[in-house]
Amino acid sequence: MYIEWIKNSVMMQRGVGADRDPVTHHLTEEIQKKFHYTIGPYSDPVMTIKPGDRVIVDTRDAFEGAIKSETDKPSELLTLPYLNPQNGPIMIEGAEKGDVVAVYIEKMVPRGDDPHGICCLIPQFGALTGTEYTATLNDSLPEMVKRVRLDGEHIYWSKRHTLPYRPHIGTLSVSPEIDSINALTPDNHGGNMDVPDIGPGSITYLPVRSPGARLFIGDAHACQGDGEVCGTAVEYASTTTIKVDLIKNWKIDWPRMENAHAIMGIGSARPLEDAGRIAYRELIRWMVSDFGFDQWDAYMLLSQCGKVRLGNFVDPKYTMGAMISKDYLQE
Repeated sequence: MYIEWIKNSVMMQRGVGADRDPVTHHLTEEIQKKFHYTIGPYSDPVMTIKPGDRVIVDTRDAFEGAIKSETDKPSELLTLPYLNPQNGPIMIEGAEKGDVVAVYIEKMVPRGDDPHGICCLIPQFGALTGTEYTATLNDSLPEMVKRVRLDGEHIYWSKRHTLPYRPHIGTLSVSPEIDSINALTPDNHGGNMDVPDIGPGSITYLPVRSPGARLFIGDAHACQGDGEVCGTAVEYASTTTIKVDLIKNWKIDWPRMENAHAIMGIGSARPLEDAGRIAYRELIRWMVSDFGFDQWDAYMLLSQCGKVRLGNFVDPKYTMGAMISKDYLQE
């Protein structure tokens, strides 16, 4: 059952499938067969759904299960850029360029008989080490693997720390129009944004650029702080339930997010300040087009009450979300 705010969301007010009874699909590993490491218009679809349908997605962890114990070495088991296996693409009937796909995340639960997550240090990967994009002569950080138990309430990090289970989807996207982009790179199609707000109770809006939209989803995180600073969150296999709708003829250039409390524009770029500029510009455009703001008043208002959320600053592009409380959107 939808919580109260959903009734007034853009998805429910404008989605073409808002009034129909949803059909529920289950995207199992058997149906998926091959997981994808690129997001684009060239892979074979795994299913087609109608706007308003629900999909239960069985995701694998970011390492596709290759890291199993704390004695494993990522350098021996992983091959960059083959990380972040993606479910999909899921085709949405009627989606075409100029539309928007709305993805409401209903719930995320751990999958498997022995629920656990993996956090690790990978050579030449992370925010506080030299990488191919931030070249230094320093040696790589040590390889380390942390395997943690988890359930639907907690992550049992150590004897000292038990963390709350706050899941989100790290990689959510539709296809670019012509390019095929690796699943580690975020951009205006979505991708590996790693924004912690994109979890249960949120709606992400993605601009359609190819027929059927071609929805990809993966990289479930049981929890993550702002920035995903060491390069990995608590990566885990999930069963994630989403409701997907289609909004016709809505012009947006970058992903947007809505939840009960706020709206957000999302930008991805290097350097990080350019991601912030994109995010704030997208948020201002949304405030002007849908909430009756003057552009310059919105700009000045956000200087007083806007907030930012750091998605990641470890991947080939960095992601930032700019948000405003819905309290300020009321007339």
